[in-house]
Amino acid sequence: MDKIWVSKNYESSNLFEFESFISKKYNLNFSNYGELHQWSITNLENFWESIAEFYKIEFDQKYDFVLKKNIPFYKTEWFKNAELSYSNHILRHAKKGETAIIYKNESDTIIEISWNSLLEKVKKIRESLVGFGISKGDVVAGYLLNHPDTIASFIAVNSLGAIWSCCSPDFGVESIVNRFNQLDPKVLLAHKSYLYNGKLYEQKDKINDLEKKLPSVKNTILFDSSFNSWNFQSNYWIDFELKSVKFNDPIWVLFSSGTTGKPKAITHGTGGILLEQYKSHSLHQNIIKGDRFFWNTTTGWMMWNYAIGSFLCGATLCLYDGAANYPDIGAQWRFAKDAKINHFGNGSPLFIASMKQNIKDVNDSDLNCIKTIGATGSPLSIEAFKWLQKKLPDTQIVSLSGGTDVCSAFIGGCTKLPVFAGFLQCKMLGASIEAWNDKGKKIVGETGELVITEPLPSMPLFFWGDINFEKYHDSYFEKNKGVWTHGDWILIDDQRGILMQGRSDATLNRNGIRIGTSEIYSVLDSISEIKDSLIIDLNFGSNSKLILFIETKLKLDAEFKNKINSKIRKECSPRHTPNLIFSISQIPYTISGKKMEIPIKKILLGKSVDDVISKGAMKNPECIEDYLKVRNQYLESLDQ
Repeated sequence: MDKIWVSKNYESSNLFEFESFISKKYNLNFSNYGELHQWSITNLENFWESIAEFYKIEFDQKYDFVLKKNIPFYKTEWFKNAELSYSNHILRHAKKGETAIIYKNESDTIIEISWNSLLEKVKKIRESLVGFGISKGDVVAGYLLNHPDTIASFIAVNSLGAIWSCCSPDFGVESIVNRFNQLDPKVLLAHKSYLYNGKLYEQKDKINDLEKKLPSVKNTILFDSSFNSWNFQSNYWIDFELKSVKFNDPIWVLFSSGTTGKPKAITHGTGGILLEQYKSHSLHQNIIKGDRFFWNTTTGWMMWNYAIGSFLCGATLCLYDGAANYPDIGAQWRFAKDAKINHFGNGSPLFIASMKQNIKDVNDSDLNCIKTIGATGSPLSIEAFKWLQKKLPDTQIVSLSGGTDVCSAFIGGCTKLPVFAGFLQCKMLGASIEAWNDKGKKIVGETGELVITEPLPSMPLFFWGDINFEKYHDSYFEKNKGVWTHGDWILIDDQRGILMQGRSDATLNRNGIRIGTSEIYSVLDSISEIKDSLIIDLNFGSNSKLILFIETKLKLDAEFKNKINSKIRKECSPRHTPNLIFSISQIPYTISGKKMEIPIKKILLGKSVDDVISKGAMKNPECIEDYLKVRNQYLESLDQ
């Protein structure tokens, strides 16, 4: 078994302190992490109350009870009648003169922003919002960059008890309208321009268009993305009131990808997110006060909201605004070195691309500041695990899996457990994860459907505008009654952890033998000539064809195809060698970095592009034309 990392200092970790706290409080002794996890999911009330006590959650009004479970889970009640402020907990670690944010974009040098400067900016934005009549429960919408302006705006909105929702400027106007019109926001916040991949994009026309198409918006606050309005010598300190809200009042609304229909407006609760972020950031990623935390994200992806939670641990938040590969794939690695980042998070594609190019910027002597590498968005291949660990031998690879649905992860890191190449370390505390077969039975050591059998406080409160929870129920509880079905395909190994196999609705089924798409991608990642790949299982009644698309600079001749097929045949399965292989310009991704397997499958099966894809929610919509050409040229021959 490929054990590639073992903790050398568990006794100094946050998880050790929490385990000691639990052991003393309940007179328990846990011989391993599995026992601690089992206790956390069979004693949900004690576990989540212990999280609140351990992190000294400041309740402005005490709760009547911790938990009243119900089926379906969205009927569960958490911390009944409690009131608190999320912003209050962010600002508990704020100190005069200390750095709050470290920022860089594609053109500027690194900028450090003190808490004084940040809070002065918060106050100015807050005063504008109050002047526009914003109060508790109102929705404020952002069309904003991953910029300190946006952090200040969120704190200002949250401090008023208002509800935050944000999309990044790379979204198209119609995609924004499809999202924000569901919420009836009163104020729009927007950046007037942005820099991406070396090119400046002016936003004036798009903002004007949005103001016309969002009738609920009565006022707009514009930012120019420079720091001309910031006071870097500020001595200001907090003198504004932080409004409390109920534990289950909304904190923000996130959206599903929207590539296959109207995006679902996923609404999260304030208290549930607060507790979940303390647990995930402190216990599972071991962020401590003074650490520098970075996750490459845009404001339209839940990882932006996730990254804010690092403030709760007393960390400095590091922001990068721009393309991850501009001017080259080493740009953000150099940012990590220069900013002395301790927790470096990114999408798996960046790590895989770094491996394939074997970039010089990943060097242990330059990056020994990095304590953890965080990976999400798609499964990280075995080869990428090994390459990263070889380059950074003392760094813990914390691969996460969760999603917008909970604005966190179900599966993640653990300082008490080793890391095995290709495997996520553990089920996170409080998350009752199981793999189920087609008969709804729990399985171990086999690939199955990821289900969650107990409620989590960070599960959505509701989908905005979803009368009687119909969409909510259909999304998570229709397939397996009484448990949350997440739509991922996983294998739970008692020794090594959890293997992510891709989306269950994209599973490759050949004559009853099923494997996840990630198994194919992992094999192809070891072929240096392949930059990226996408595999689709097309079903024509009783006939099934596997279609592989690859991004490569090489000519796709018979020899290259044979090399690919031989690799898959040997390392995956002879049954899962592709029937057809196509060289393609780009693999399609959502803006949040998800491969678009299902939409491409539907297009190849003859569906209209407009019916299955919202191009405004895509990172590279121009590439769809290539798949249409494949469909038009080969669809007739496929259905044979």
